[in-house]
Amino acid sequence: MTALPDALPLAELLARAAGRWPARNAVIAGGHGMAFAALDRAASRFAAALAEARLGQGHTVAILSPNRIEYPVFHFGAARAGSMQAHFSIRYTADDLVHVINKVEAEAVFVDAGLLAALRAARPRTPSLRTVVVIGAPDGPLASGEIGWDRFHAGVGDAAPKPRIAPEDPFCVTFTGGTTGFPKGVLATHGSRSVIAQVVIDPFELTPRDTAVLGTPMFHLAGLGSWFVPAVAAGTTTVLMPRWDPAAFLAAAERERATMGFLVPTMVNGILAERGFAPARLASLRLLNYGGAPMPVPLLERVMEALPRVGMLDHYGQSEGGALFYRPPGRARDKAASNGIPFVCTEVAFFDPDGRRIPDGARGPAATGELCVRGPQNCVGYYRDPEQTKALFTPDGWLKTGDIGYRDAEGFLYLVDRAKDMIIAGGENIYPAEVENALFAHPAVKECAVFGIPDAHWGEVPAAHVVLAPGHAVTAEALADFVAERIARHKRPRVVKFVDALPKTAIGKIQKNLIRQPYWEGRAKAI
Repeated sequence: MTALPDALPLAELLARAAGRWPARNAVIAGGHGMAFAALDRAASRFAAALAEARLGQGHTVAILSPNRIEYPVFHFGAARAGSMQAHFSIRYTADDLVHVINKVEAEAVFVDAGLLAALRAARPRTPSLRTVVVIGAPDGPLASGEIGWDRFHAGVGDAAPKPRIAPEDPFCVTFTGGTTGFPKGVLATHGSRSVIAQVVIDPFELTPRDTAVLGTPMFHLAGLGSWFVPAVAAGTTTVLMPRWDPAAFLAAAERERATMGFLVPTMVNGILAERGFAPARLASLRLLNYGGAPMPVPLLERVMEALPRVGMLDHYGQSEGGALFYRPPGRARDKAASNGIPFVCTEVAFFDPDGRRIPDGARGPAATGELCVRGPQNCVGYYRDPEQTKALFTPDGWLKTGDIGYRDAEGFLYLVDRAKDMIIAGGENIYPAEVENALFAHPAVKECAVFGIPDAHWGEVPAAHVVLAPGHAVTAEALADFVAERIARHKRPRVVKFVDALPKTAIGKIQKNLIRQPYWEGRAKAI
């Protein structure tokens, strides 16, 4: 695809897929499949139920659920009804739920029965919430104001309402992880999400002959907007995992003869480390599409060695910017450290620390700056947060990604690190990703996180938390020396701490803010 696709009301993508591949499974979950035509009818019925409950256009509904077959029904049905929809992390506490429900003024929350307790604890502090729809079987009777999923649809036909929906209409709010305080709600339009879904189909090599296992949660942009909805638009069958489990991924891929996997790098690492892993179990797999966090080059090399016939496609995006870059599988070896080239919808610019735009023709590490993007896939801003929205964009409309990087002579992007993660030691910039790549080259390192800690002389210095690979042992001093042999000595970690696990978000991103926090208590470092 070389031209921009039309921006559409999002549910139109499902309607088109149902017309082209009515009997093919759109989704498989919990051992049950739902064909494209059946999903389209279920979405229409859900839209009709929303309209009958006065939760359609002009109203906000939310979902709190792991991946399950009802999730796409909610997503496309609310889109068809014209409701604005919000997606909540299953890890939210009651206080988190109070914040996000009140932020979007959700009038109904569709909640997995296993998460009902947290929502019940939040409900007395959420004045807008008038209806709770429970998905699945709860432990005990439903309370006042709660109704089951099936009963919510009772007596409703398949005739969906037909509100006038424009591509620029508000569509959904997804919440960022939030490194400090409560998460921020990212507002997207129908048009921005439909453009993403269509733009990535060809680069992601999605076809109606493929079956993909989705390991990431659908309440995150990557799982829903960048992987699942494009798969629907392309006629690809998606196997939903309710939660991440490498053994379950291997079983699902083997059982469904999956040709693709949608994962984040920590998940890929977990597959290789899984006791039951054998390349033969992934014999049907032709492509691993990963994103959400950088893939350390040593890990990528290990995957390509273990699965030499599986293409490795890197995808870079974010909740605010949408889908931005991809590295084609054919360039995984010669561009292993790169995040790839921009999607056709992505305009790219780099800005120096003083906010000056770096000339477009500048290439290489000397032209390193903050990556900024522009295009129809970008969000509107942070929902009901004008100050944060203003800070997100430059005065001339470029969205600031917060990532530092540069492009090479071929236009391939190299992300150096997150701006907020950069370590400044005695005036020298140290990027944790470079140190992590050096650590990952050691066979004893399964996972690692590098971050800055306070130092009386240098201001801050690198430190590392390391998870050892099973059956391996190494000393902290030996690891630091190993790093010093591969990159500049002043970048080696001054502290190496061995831990059983690293804290991660629901999508599998390592939470460096939580690791860093104890070292900086009582100090001015922003985390």
